[in-house]
Amino acid sequence: MKAYIFPGQGAQFVGMGLDLYQSSPLAQELFEKANSILGFSITDIMFEGTAEDLKQTKVTQPAIFLHSVILAKTLGDDFKPEMVAGHSLGELSALVANGVLTFEDGLKLVSKRALAMQKACEAQESTMAAVLGLDDNVVEEVCASIDGVVVAANYNCPGQLVISGEISAIDKACELLTEKGARRALKLPVGGAFHSPLMAPAREELAEAIKNTVFSEPICPVYQNVVAKAVTNPDEIKGNLIAQLTAPVRWTQCVQAMIADGGTEFVEVGPGKVLQGLMRKIDRSVSASGAVA
Repeated sequence: MKAYIFPGQGAQFVGMGLDLYQSSPLAQELFEKANSILGFSITDIMFEGTAEDLKQTKVTQPAIFLHSVILAKTLGDDFKPEMVAGHSLGELSALVANGVLTFEDGLKLVSKRALAMQKACEAQESTMAAVLGLDDNVVEEVCASIDGVVVAANYNCPGQLVISGEISAIDKACELLTEKGARRALKLPVGGAFHSPLMAPAREELAEAIKNTVFSEPICPVYQNVVAKAVTNPDEIKGNLIAQLTAPVRWTQCVQAMIADGGTEFVEVGPGKVLQGLMRKIDRSVSASGAVA
C-alpha cells in the first residue's frame, strides 16, 4: 500500500515553493489564494526571504503546509493515497490531502495554530532538546524524576527522542541524560516547548477553531500523532488534533502501525527529506522517497 507522509516545522528552506509556483498554473492560483487568506504575501517570504524570516512560527507553519498541500495537488491523478500521516504540523497537511479539510479551512487552522503557539511561547520561556542514543523508557523515567515541566515530545525514530519543557527542567534533564549515556542531549533552536503542557493556552484557543470547522469523511485513514493508529471518524480526528498540541508526536509508532497495516511505499510530500531519513532509521524494509511534481 502507498502511504503519503507530510513534514512538520524545521523542514523549511529559503526559496521553498518557487519551482512549484513557476511550473504550475494550479500552484500559482493556490499560492495567490493563500496570500489573500493570510492577509500578507507569504510567497514573498517563501521565495525571497531569509532563513531568519522563515523561522518565525507565524510564517514557518503556513509555509510548510502550503508547500506540502500544493505539491500534493499538482500531482493530479498520480496522487492516490491509501494511508496518510503528518509529523506535528504535517498532520494538517495530511488532513487536506485526504479530503477531511478544504485547502482554505486547513490554511486558516494552520495560521491560527501558529499564532496561538507563538503566543504561548511568549507567555513563558521554554525550549526543547534532542536526546540521541538512549531507549525511550530511560528518557521518560528521567523526565518524570525532575521537578518542573519536562516531557517526551517527539518520538522521531528509535534512539532519537525530543524532550520539551521549562528551560531549567530541560537543562537538568540534559545533564542527567548525558550521565545515563546519551550520545547527545542538545537544546534545539526553537521558540518554545511544543507538545508539552506549556502549550495548554494554545490548545484551548485552537480547540474553538477546530470545533467550528467542518471535518469531512476521509478518503483514506489518517494515522494521527496522538494515538499512532488509523483514524477515519471525523469527530475522533478533531479530538486528536486538539490533543496534539500538548501531547507527544508518536512518529515512530505511527510509521510502525502503517507498516503493520500494509504500508510498503512511503512518499514524503513537502519541503526537505527529514521524514525519509527517519523512515530509514525506523524500518529499512520499506521504500521511502520524495514526491516530485
